[in-house]
Amino acid sequence: MTGLLEGKRLLITGVITDASIAFHVARVAQEQGAEVVLTGFGRMSLVQRIAKRLPKPAPVVELDVQNQEHLDTLADRVREHVDGLDGVVHAIGFAPQSCLGAPFMDAPWEDVSVAMHVSAYSYKALVQAARPLLSPGSSVVGLDFDARQVWPAYNWMGAAKAAFESINRYMARDLGPEGIRVNLISAGPVRTMAAKSIPGFAALEEVWADKAPLSWDVEDPTPVAKSVCGLLSDWFPATTGSMVFVDGGVHFLGI
Repeated sequence: MTGLLEGKRLLITGVITDASIAFHVARVAQEQGAEVVLTGFGRMSLVQRIAKRLPKPAPVVELDVQNQEHLDTLADRVREHVDGLDGVVHAIGFAPQSCLGAPFMDAPWEDVSVAMHVSAYSYKALVQAARPLLSPGSSVVGLDFDARQVWPAYNWMGAAKAAFESINRYMARDLGPEGIRVNLISAGPVRTMAAKSIPGFAALEEVWADKAPLSWDVEDPTPVAKSVCGLLSDWFPATTGSMVFVDGGVHFLGI
């Protein structure tokens, strides 16, 4: 049986450990027939080791989204592994500690600017860097956390996600004429290493599991991974600029 992503060439960012949502996106994508290239930052040996745990070991290219040289050379370095791309997954986010948990009004611009650069502007920067490899029918998917409301302790990361959602719409407008779709998956809380660093995340997990009409398992990233792969496939040919909620239904209830 042919997989949903048979023959697709994908660039997937944001793998840190095998608990990362991005790791499970890569896993499901490979199971559905895709060829996957990962990006890593900082602890490259760790990412390379994690990449070997996929159903098929995946190549890893280094990418610091704050390093313009990395961005300028990304397309050429990805071409060493695949001759083009059919999809890109943005799963990158970071905010200094003063932007998470600490009083919102106290965070200095120096820290806020890092959160905005890595967690929002990098979406545009990544897609622009990969653009020479993309062709009509390609799909870009970003991992989001609903920024329409205020979350406890999320603070400037919430503001960065609001910018992220706006960037998604503007990129969809500008890349639509090239036949490139740009969408977001707004995921419920999943217990990743990054999530554990967010103050109050445990309380959010408990509330989510209690509120979700479809229930919600913070230990299971597979529903999110499958949804990302759905948007990467050819089954959403006329969907762009959208945010798809994969959160057990909490988004329409509010918390």
